[in-house]
Amino acid sequence: MKTLNRFHGARRALLGLLLVVGGGGVAGAAEPPGRAGESSAAAGTAPRPLAWRWWAGQVALLRGDHVVWRFRYGPNEGKPAFHPVALPGGPPLTCFRPPDHPWHRGLWFSWKYINHVNYWEEDRKTGRAAGRTEQAPPEILTRADYSARITQDLTYHPAGGQPVMTEHRVIEISPPAADGSYHFDWDQTFTAVRDVVLDRTPLPHEPGGRMFGGYAGLSVRLAEALAERRGQTAQETVQWHQDRYRGKSVGFDYSGVLNGREMGIAILDHPGNLNAPSPWYAINSAVMHYFSPAVICYHPHAMKAGERLRLRYRVVVHPGRWSAGQIRAAAAAFAKQ
Repeated sequence: MKTLNRFHGARRALLGLLLVVGGGGVAGAAEPPGRAGESSAAAGTAPRPLAWRWWAGQVALLRGDHVVWRFRYGPNEGKPAFHPVALPGGPPLTCFRPPDHPWHRGLWFSWKYINHVNYWEEDRKTGRAAGRTEQAPPEILTRADYSARITQDLTYHPAGGQPVMTEHRVIEISPPAADGSYHFDWDQTFTAVRDVVLDRTPLPHEPGGRMFGGYAGLSVRLAEALAERRGQTAQETVQWHQDRYRGKSVGFDYSGVLNGREMGIAILDHPGNLNAPSPWYAINSAVMHYFSPAVICYHPHAMKAGERLRLRYRVVVHPGRWSAGQIRAAAAAFAKQ
């Protein structure tokens, strides 16, 4: 049976009530637990059942009292995002709104500049960016097999200004497999309302360039506690330069060790995407572990009014570390869809 949940108008008030779909009860709490720890299976007992749970502006898949993934949306969130993202029963792999970059939101999407207006960084006092990412209420479909589909429309405009671009976003989330792995399939279609230029901070070799230039788009900020970190593309193990990496590949895996277990997140680029195979921008510093298929890393992208841009990615949460061969095989499978 499929459970379709729509939230409009006065019905949003009902989101304060607990809704659990699937096996196993979950004790009520004001916030999802999302705490670190090993699964009960690791302790030699049967894994606890999966269950859906809802809060105002949030939906989560839980295993026992551990969040597998949680989707945050609505007017109190500057941009919709997923956090925590974890293996079932495991510690969070993502980091949400850290003090150094409070606009980093675990797993999320954000443009940097649209027509010279900054949509990425937010004012530390107000939590709002100069460029606004307005969210329509999402349509969230949760299924009995613990897969889900999230459909949402977004509008981009300067604060107090008229829309310059719209987006139709569909995210299909697979149920966890036997090894705990699962994936998010992002499908985004952007439509220019008027002529727009999508841009980023210039690269180091460009006029006004910065060491951190090039980022924009789908992004992951990984947990601060992630140790023994490694970046892997479909061609090579990443060699970091000044704690950074830029290059092109059909996929990128960022892995490490949490609570004594190897685990990671891989992102696969679709061959139909702009600038495929994707440019990548990744950071491996003492305080920041981040990566992104930075679609406009090497140059801005202009769109005429009415023009569309479609981007598709698969984000895979997995145990262990992926090899170059695993990335190539997974990317080839994703390309067929």
